[in-house]
Amino acid sequence: MGITSGIVLYAVLWFLTFLIAIPIRLKTQGDVGEIVPGTHASSPEVHNLKKKAIITTIVAGVLWAIIASIILTGTITVRDIDWRHLMPPVSEQG
Repeated sequence: MGITSGIVLYAVLWFLTFLIAIPIRLKTQGDVGEIVPGTHASSPEVHNLKKKAIITTIVAGVLWAIIASIILTGTITVRDIDWRHLMPPVSEQG
């Protein structure tokens, strides 16, 4: 895995983790009971985005380390997930 692949993998993991973390412990204006005129009751009142971004960075880093080590060590390869056997057999050279 190259540097660019590692960065792309981390970015994808970070955004996926962040999208999962955003609705956790989200307090809406309807939950709090203070709805600002002109907004929906489902608009966030307390979102804690900075805390969620920090937690997301840590979780994505751990996930990236696990997935990158699996890729770099060759524990799981593309051939391992070729369930339909569409890839040609490995040629033995030398």
